[in-house]
Amino acid sequence: MARTQKRKQCAKAAAAGRSATAPSPVKKPHRYRPGTVALREIRKYQKSTELLFRKLPFARLVREISNQMLREPFRWTAEALLALQEASEDMLVHLHEDCNLCAIHTRRVTIMPKDMQLARRIRGPIYGISSN
Repeated sequence: MARTQKRKQCAKAAAAGRSATAPSPVKKPHRYRPGTVALREIRKYQKSTELLFRKLPFARLVREISNQMLREPFRWTAEALLALQEASEDMLVHLHEDCNLCAIHTRRVTIMPKDMQLARRIRGPIYGISSN
């Protein structure tokens, strides 16, 4: 059996045939490299001054704790709850800064529970946090 050459096609017809049969590749969604979004969020929260905890859940927590500690229900003004929330967020931010310094001191980048315990122990009972 003799081999025969394939007939030549018009360039337009060949291009149309290829594009119709070849599936178009699905484009993947854009992903940032690990750590890029975290660094962007760090810069965002360092620039901002708004509260990080939501007000209503924090107020519920304060009322629940005060009702457990006191015999009769205690009434809170909005300003008192806001001041307490500002102070607690400030204390937590400073505590995490100290934890980060403890981690850096041990040549680590990630904070661990032992860093938190050490920071609380170094701070002492002045901050009202017992190290039980």
